[in-house]
Amino acid sequence: MRESKRKRLEAAGWRVSDTQEFLGLTDEEMQYIDLKLRLANKLHEKRKVKHLGQAQLAKLVGSSQSRVAKMECADDTVSLDLLIRSLFALGTTPSELGRIIGR
Repeated sequence: MRESKRKRLEAAGWRVSDTQEFLGLTDEEMQYIDLKLRLANKLHEKRKVKHLGQAQLAKLVGSSQSRVAKMECADDTVSLDLLIRSLFALGTTPSELGRIIGR
């Protein structure tokens, strides 16, 4: 948000904060969410690069197309285990996974 807009909102009585403060999340919870989003984004990116549809990836990992859609959106019902196994199924190496996690 632009600084000028933030100042106008605050002057009008609005409180401006970030997602972490708004939801009352700890630093650890924010790190977990960030990690899950990075893994989900990489999964989507790698699937597209390999020219696979969600149904094709689902078949590859023994899941369903709707589950792949949820994985790519980092849905809270999706485990990190499933995201990581799916990335490995798309050819992600352990070192590449380490770079994703280390960002």
